[in-house]
Amino acid sequence: MSSATARWRQAWHAVVAGDVDLSAAVGSVTLPNPVLAASGTAGHADELGAYVALDRLGAVVVKSLAAEPWPGNPAPRVRETPGGMLNSVGLQGPGIDAWLRDDLGRLLGSGARVVVSVWGRRVADFETVARRLADGLSEVTGPGSVVAVEVNVSCPNVEDRRRMFAHSPTATAEAVAAVGAGCPALPRWAKLSPNVADLAEVAGAAYGAGAEAVTLVNTVLGLSVDVARRRVALGSGAAGGGLSGPAVLPVAVRSVFDVRAAFPDAGIVGVGGVTDVSGALQLVMAGADAVGVGTATLRDPRATARLVGALERWCRAEGVRSLGEVRGAAHG
Repeated sequence: MSSATARWRQAWHAVVAGDVDLSAAVGSVTLPNPVLAASGTAGHADELGAYVALDRLGAVVVKSLAAEPWPGNPAPRVRETPGGMLNSVGLQGPGIDAWLRDDLGRLLGSGARVVVSVWGRRVADFETVARRLADGLSEVTGPGSVVAVEVNVSCPNVEDRRRMFAHSPTATAEAVAAVGAGCPALPRWAKLSPNVADLAEVAGAAYGAGAEAVTLVNTVLGLSVDVARRRVALGSGAAGGGLSGPAVLPVAVRSVFDVRAAFPDAGIVGVGGVTDVSGALQLVMAGADAVGVGTATLRDPRATARLVGALERWCRAEGVRSLGEVRGAAHG
C-alpha cells in the first residue's frame, strides 16, 4: 500500500469514526478548542458576537484593562505596513470598574469563556486592578465564565523608566505575583514581549511567580515615517508603536519554540501573525497549547471561527484525531 493511500484511509476512518478532538488545556484551564480571540482586537465586550458565536471559540481575551480609565495615545494610532500593521493605541480602556458594570455581563451572556487581560504602570497597580476584578466577579452572571486573568506586562513601567515590565525577569515576576495577591482564585497567564535578549528567562520568572501559562508574543517594536509629511507617522511620535500581522509570525513561532524547549510541561498561548490554518499549526507544532488571533480579525471579523473549522478539516484530511498528536511536533 502506498503512503498516499494509507493517509487517505486514515483520514477516511477519522471522518467515519467521529469528531476530531480539538480540546486544549492551558495550565489548569480546559478549552473546547485552541482558538482564542486575542486581546486588543476583540474589544472589551461582545463586539465580535455580531460575526462569530463566541461560545464556539476557545475563549475571548478582552482588551487590557487598568484599574482606572485610560485615554491611550493621540491620533493617528494605526499605520498599515508591508505584511502587517503598526499601532500605538496605548492601552485605551474604560477601567476595570466600568468594564465589570457595562461589558462583562454581555460577554458572559454570549456563553463565552473569558480571559481578562489587565495591566498597570506600577506593581501596585496590578494588584489593585486584580483585587477589583475579584471583588466584582461575584456580581455578574451568565452562561459564560471567566476562566483566567492575563497579566499584560508588555507595558511601560514607571518605576523603571528604561524598560517595560516584560523586559525584566524581576519586574515580570513582581507583576505576576501582585495579580495573584489581588485575585488568587483565577489562573494567571503572563503576556510577554519578544523584544528581549532571553525570552525563556523572562518566561521562567513568570512561571516561578505563579503564572500557569505565558502568552507569546505581544507586538514587535517598530517605527514608521510619513514620507510625504517627513515626520514620524503615529501620534505617539518617537515612541513608535507595535508591529503585528503576518510579518511577526516567524517571531512568534521562534518564541514559542524556545520557551517550549526550556519548559516542556508549562502552559503556552501562541499569538502573532496567525491568518490561516498553516500559521496556527506552526505555533501548535512549535509547542503552543492554544493560539490567539488578533490583527486578522480587523480584516475579517470571522477569522477566529473560520480557523476553528479549518483546523478540524486539516485534522480530518491528515488522519489526526486530536491536536495533541501534533502539539510540539517540531521538537522531534
